[in-house]
Amino acid sequence: MRNWLVLLCPCVVGVALHLCWLLLGGPGRRPAGPLASFPQWELKHYDVVVGVLSARHNHGLRNVIRNTWFKHLKQHPALSTRVLVKFIIGAHGCDVPVEDREDPYSCKLLNITNPVLNQEIEAFILPEDTSSVLSEDRIVSVNFRVLYPIVITSLGVFYESDGVGFQRNITVKLYQAEQEEALFSARFSPPSCGVQVNRLWYKPVEQFILPESFEGTIVWESQDLHGLVSRNLHKVIVNDGGGVLRVSMTGEGSWPHEFTEGVEGIAGGFIYTIQEGDALLQSLHTRPERFVNHLKNLEQEDALLKEESCAYDDIVFVDVVDTYRNVPAKLLNFYRCFRLNWAVDRTGKWQELEYPSPAYPAFACGSGYVISKDIVQWLASNAERLKTYQGEDVSMGIWMAAIGPKRYQDSLWLCEKTCEPGMLSSPQYSPQELSELWRVKELCGDPCSCEGR
Repeated sequence: MRNWLVLLCPCVVGVALHLCWLLLGGPGRRPAGPLASFPQWELKHYDVVVGVLSARHNHGLRNVIRNTWFKHLKQHPALSTRVLVKFIIGAHGCDVPVEDREDPYSCKLLNITNPVLNQEIEAFILPEDTSSVLSEDRIVSVNFRVLYPIVITSLGVFYESDGVGFQRNITVKLYQAEQEEALFSARFSPPSCGVQVNRLWYKPVEQFILPESFEGTIVWESQDLHGLVSRNLHKVIVNDGGGVLRVSMTGEGSWPHEFTEGVEGIAGGFIYTIQEGDALLQSLHTRPERFVNHLKNLEQEDALLKEESCAYDDIVFVDVVDTYRNVPAKLLNFYRCFRLNWAVDRTGKWQELEYPSPAYPAFACGSGYVISKDIVQWLASNAERLKTYQGEDVSMGIWMAAIGPKRYQDSLWLCEKTCEPGMLSSPQYSPQELSELWRVKELCGDPCSCEGR
């Protein structure tokens, strides 16, 4: 099939070889909502089923595929009856506008209410009945995520209520996720213990705006032989400023264990201010109107998708909310060169908050791969028990590590946006670029160049 199958796809492609029938839907599996009325696809025999994971709004990209290799396939006298191609689309759009989400890749509401503006905020408040505890731990750390821009103005440590004053040597540092160098730090010692506020000693630090989605770790380290005065996170009150930051605990499953340096807890605190307060208040004020307009747009999007599906008969709607974080769930609902020792990302679009190891098992990069019928059947039978991770490609690698299938590497399944003669896939192209690559391929046989022909 290499003579015709040039998958210049903007989205992830899953291909199942020698799949004898297409099983889509079934009793109790139809999505609810305006897209639920579409008929289930009939059982037929196909040698190859190609599933193209596509976002709801990517109508232009789907049309490029329909007008290039998909069109060639449908017109081919032999392949048209042996190969089935379907676009995999989430049946539900996210009902939260992008501006009001915690991040653009999920559908979680940025739930900020009554933000504390124009004043400094102590991040941790100690209940009055909380006594000081001298632990044996010399390093204690806490992780947090910024949901709206803040500036940390001071770092602090707990004091000992023994009446002898500050007698410790402690360093407090703030790290950005996955960075080895601290952004800033404060050192506390008997001759330089800072200013006492409530039940902590604070020192000012160099001020940086920590942007939305910033992932940070504060580390307290004792420079003495004895440990720190520390407390369990469950025994303090977190002041999130109305929802602008979130302190994360490993027990909640939010952070991998090795992402916490030393013992998890707090041995002090920090003071911060909320930035861009006027813009935040304006955003909260206009949020209801944004939601109304967004829901209207979703209704229009549903109608357009229904019209598109009726016109082309090549869309499978799966029962998930269509966001990037849910792409693994889309894959499991449908049924999909390998990357080895790929480091786990802790920030950004490919942020992984569930998989604890520092590197993933071998997985095919997201542009495309081929799996056999028995793997499809295993995925289908275990779909309810398989955990989804940050991307469908790494999720697939983790799932496959459980059964150890044979892997065949083909360098023509490209992982980066580049062009190679005979390539089977290449990601990240725009609709215009895809059309031009296909035009050059039909004209010269090589999508990358027409030189010398």
